[in-house]
Amino acid sequence: MRLRLVPQDTHIDFFKYRYLTFGISAVAMVASVILWLVVGLNFGIDFRGGTTLRTESTSSVDVGAYRDALDPLGLGDVVISEVFDPSFGEDKHVAMVRIQAQDDQEAVAADTVATVEAALQEVDPSIRFTSVESVGPKVSGELIRTAVLAVSAALAAILFYIWLRFEWQFSLGAVFALFHDVILTIGVFSLLQIRFDLATIAALLTIIGYSINDTVVIFDRLRENLRKFKQKPLIDVMNISVNETLSRTIMTSGTTLLALIALLVLGGDVIRSFVFAITWGVVIGTYSSVYVAKNVVLWLGVKRDWSKNSGGGAGTKFANIDA
Repeated sequence: MRLRLVPQDTHIDFFKYRYLTFGISAVAMVASVILWLVVGLNFGIDFRGGTTLRTESTSSVDVGAYRDALDPLGLGDVVISEVFDPSFGEDKHVAMVRIQAQDDQEAVAADTVATVEAALQEVDPSIRFTSVESVGPKVSGELIRTAVLAVSAALAAILFYIWLRFEWQFSLGAVFALFHDVILTIGVFSLLQIRFDLATIAALLTIIGYSINDTVVIFDRLRENLRKFKQKPLIDVMNISVNETLSRTIMTSGTTLLALIALLVLGGDVIRSFVFAITWGVVIGTYSSVYVAKNVVLWLGVKRDWSKNSGGGAGTKFANIDA
């Protein structure tokens, strides 16, 4: 007997409260934008600027002990990570300590570097600083612009792909759902003031990829059922399609969340913001695939008899081809 997380044949009406679910999503998006503009994001060193210190010691790097030594100094955002390299000898242990810019200065002051060094030497007397590098506001601004362009380019590419693969209504529904996921993720980061850095941008791009994958699976089944049930109302065909793919959706999201929750609890502070973003993205992406993307397609409507259409756009032509 196979284990089933959901019954094989479900008849859930996912669109019974479509106005309520879509209204909640719209309010959440507006609230997220307001939080973003009023509260702002807790930018990490990548976007705020700061100084990176490279340390070497003959003893093993203890990231927790390093962090405990630096916390009382009140330096703000501090990221500590161990550097692994096969070329390092057994007595060479390297760590990177990144400290945010202090009081609108491009670099951490020399006396602050000396204080950090003294604090770390109390933990490990053999530690020494081999390099000090600074990231100024200009570079940080360029990183922000590049990050925005990366997310925008991903959304534009997906818009074009879905338009080619299906129809323009599907394309708008999918991209609106992705936009919904990105905005709500930014809103949560603003509300909880979780560190927002380049790793978070990578998480946003991962969320976009995960969410669109689930959406395309349901869209594929919807297109098949639109040919199969030509007389059924569109809302009924959509419910059938979501129910038929529900088991796959639950299994995929559930197994992904198991791994992410383990990383969230045990992964440590260095990757916590990245893992939290993806964990939140899996949950909200699964929700948007069912309750946001499909609502948009339902309200826009789709052409049911593609075979009679000879002059449509690329999406209409592709709709005549079996997946």
